[in-house]
Amino acid sequence: MALHEDMASDEDMALREDMALREDVALREVTRVEVELAIEEFDRLGRDVFLDRYGYRRARSYLLVHGGRSYDSKALLGVAHGFLPGRRTLRPKDLSGGAGHAARLLTALGFEVTDNTPLASPAPAVPPPEPDAQEELLHRIGRLKVSRAKGTPALYQPIALLWAVGHVHRGSPRLMPWSRTHEELSELLSGHGLREERPRPDYPVAALHRAGLWELTEITDQAPTAHGDAQLRRWFDEQQPSSGLTGPVHRLLRRSGTARLRVVDSLLTGYFADLDAGPLLAAVGLDDDTLGDDHDPVPSGDGGTAANGRTGGEVSTAAHGLPAYDVPVPGSADMVVLAADYERLCRIVEDREAANHDRRTERTNRERVRSTAARRAVIQRSLGDCENPGCAGRPMDVTDQGRPLLEVDHVDGLADGGRDHPALMVALCPNCHAVKTRGRTRHSLTATLLAVARTRHEAMLPGTR
Repeated sequence: MALHEDMASDEDMALREDMALREDVALREVTRVEVELAIEEFDRLGRDVFLDRYGYRRARSYLLVHGGRSYDSKALLGVAHGFLPGRRTLRPKDLSGGAGHAARLLTALGFEVTDNTPLASPAPAVPPPEPDAQEELLHRIGRLKVSRAKGTPALYQPIALLWAVGHVHRGSPRLMPWSRTHEELSELLSGHGLREERPRPDYPVAALHRAGLWELTEITDQAPTAHGDAQLRRWFDEQQPSSGLTGPVHRLLRRSGTARLRVVDSLLTGYFADLDAGPLLAAVGLDDDTLGDDHDPVPSGDGGTAANGRTGGEVSTAAHGLPAYDVPVPGSADMVVLAADYERLCRIVEDREAANHDRRTERTNRERVRSTAARRAVIQRSLGDCENPGCAGRPMDVTDQGRPLLEVDHVDGLADGGRDHPALMVALCPNCHAVKTRGRTRHSLTATLLAVARTRHEAMLPGTR
């Protein structure tokens, strides 16, 4: 009898260990994207309703701090798990590791988690380093499960993402009615499906939803997989969901022109390497020089759909009372962020140069992205001032977007074989640009500006050039 009890006890322990291992593996699939979706749900419902809905009690020790608010860490992680494609929300009984385990996983994702357990001599909290949201988004895009049945990647999801990025750039509402999504994506797939894609928007939307990049709302049933045909079409026809990029992805792409450039560059490089996507970029509004500009948030916040289903149009900075151009203070934390942004932009430029073997080719879709990245990097580096050390003073007026009146100049002209690279480009006020182009002292000024461009470029990338 005792032997039987010992064997049963061993089996129970092995079962518990196996369940704990599988739970740990499942939780480690959660990323910042799912946690931020859970935070949105928490904010929408309020703390008490959120905890009651998912069966959690108020945390007694570990709280996640985000945006100046506190959240119950264990509950947040359990709900975040439900936002993973094909996963369910975890209840308290499913989290055998306890609140401490949840706190460690959330801290590893870069969130600040405080321990409110009373201590005799509490140590000051050291916030963890913020992980790179852009890198995480690019990683997800690189992991898209696209069909390669014909030996090349199908373009359903890349076209849908470029369409969505175009709407973000223009300031459209985040969520759109299915009728509009279906109409616009069908037209794009018909006209720009360069690998014989069918006009079936339900394919990429369902796939991107399962990848955690796309949100479906106003639905009464779980979306089927993107591998069906009649079933998938019928589900979208019946549900008529409002849909769009998830809130965190939309906010990142709206706020950061660099993130927008990097996503477009990643999609073009990964899926359109042997194709001309220029007409597609023009169709979705991603072929202009403002693609790399930062934007204010959309007025409707995370953005429902306008009652008439139309876009919100361009966002005016004056309408929000917000500055359109904040100049970082040298030596500040903002300058560290700006330097990292500058390095990313230079990487886009240099990757495109390497792909072209440093030869200037006719302007293609990737050349436009490279040129826009280079110009944005130079404007950022200038901190809003003319980079000519002998500038007598730039005009104090600003553009309609509230930005300084600066023009990016290739010190060695492109027509003369100069590189489209920030190390050989400067930001000049209109007066200095006119002198450099047509002035009597333009030759000596060119030599000065070449030295300035190199020095400022190297200062932004210490130890890397």
